[in-house]
Amino acid sequence: MKKFIGTGVALVTPFNTDTSVDTVALTNIVEHVIEGGIEYLVVLGTTAENAVLTNEEKQLVIDTIVKANNKRLPIILGIGGNNTAAVVNELQTTDLQDIDAVLSVSPYYNKPTQEGIYQHFKAIAEASPKPIVVYNVPGRTASNILPETIIRLATDFENIIAVKEAAGDMVQAMRLIKDVPKDFLVISGDDMITLPMVFAGGAGVISVIGQGYPKEFSEMVRLGLAGNVKAANELHYEMMPSIDYIFEEGNPAGIKAVFEKLNLSTATVRLPLIEASDALKQKLNDFTDALNA
Repeated sequence: MKKFIGTGVALVTPFNTDTSVDTVALTNIVEHVIEGGIEYLVVLGTTAENAVLTNEEKQLVIDTIVKANNKRLPIILGIGGNNTAAVVNELQTTDLQDIDAVLSVSPYYNKPTQEGIYQHFKAIAEASPKPIVVYNVPGRTASNILPETIIRLATDFENIIAVKEAAGDMVQAMRLIKDVPKDFLVISGDDMITLPMVFAGGAGVISVIGQGYPKEFSEMVRLGLAGNVKAANELHYEMMPSIDYIFEEGNPAGIKAVFEKLNLSTATVRLPLIEASDALKQKLNDFTDALNA
């Protein structure tokens, strides 16, 4: 699964000011990140506000991205939830012809045991016609997939190929990197600790900030993967303020403010999220101007 080494970006769903899906902006964003040098696209993750999209809108997003991409980069599609049977049904009924892998989040709200999490992903692995990337994000799901559970899944199911690890815990990340099977990928789901995870042996990142500044962020990851510590660190420290900013008022309000500054889309989000404040937009505008100076 070398195609998923490097920088993937969790694409936003841009909206018009009336909150309808803006397919022109989405097409332009896809072009922006491809031109910026990222390695793969992630569709309908949390950053896409998929929780507030209708089924018809989700299909529109998929179709728009597939067409804009035109087979240039691999695509990972988010299919997950806290109802195992519903996830299995979605995997079996979704057209995955243009999809290279599926990103599936750990069950949220239910707070299953580790054995429950294992059985959930076992059912998904047995149903999926595509490789699976497990998504561990305790800050959203209220439960942490422990390293031993990931290692068990990676060992038992050949089509579970990676974990997007977003616990924000470097010790947990290092335990994973140390003990997972040889070809299993540990992908950062946290922009701020992407580079330390890469230096520890991680495979790269599924990033939010990387779609706003794809050239700089993807180059940082490539430098890190190549072992060029000094140059990678210089880019990391240059990018650090923007990572703080984009999550300051929630995701994807921050990254959409970046796209507004770049004239790629509006900053509109759907309730219960609200648009970034003027103060935050000013910080991001100043950062963008300095980066491009």
